[in-house]
Amino acid sequence: MSVLIIGGDKIDAVSSVVKNFSFDEVIHWDGRKKSTVKKEIPHDVKLVIMLTNFLNHNSMSKYKNEAKRKAIDFICAKRSESSVYCELCKKFNPNGCILEGTTMKSDLIQQNGSTC
Repeated sequence: MSVLIIGGDKIDAVSSVVKNFSFDEVIHWDGRKKSTVKKEIPHDVKLVIMLTNFLNHNSMSKYKNEAKRKAIDFICAKRSESSVYCELCKKFNPNGCILEGTTMKSDLIQQNGSTC
């Protein structure tokens, strides 16, 4: 499955979080340029993640509506690992989220002092 991340410049940390949720391919568009609004969401994308800290309003509105129209899941999050992780947990496991073989949640709680 593919995920499209729109917004942000450096998404290495966010990409690693997303891959822990069984997404094979991560496509990234920075979302700062006006020309980004002209792109269409690729057909193989199953989830759109919009990083709200670094995304212009036209892009956000356009891609949110396009995802709804195409019945593609989408989430909005800040650029931090913990924010993306929490939003993915809410979307795919609303009762809580602990990934097998990882202590990511406890590590994120220690770093940020909060839970999802």
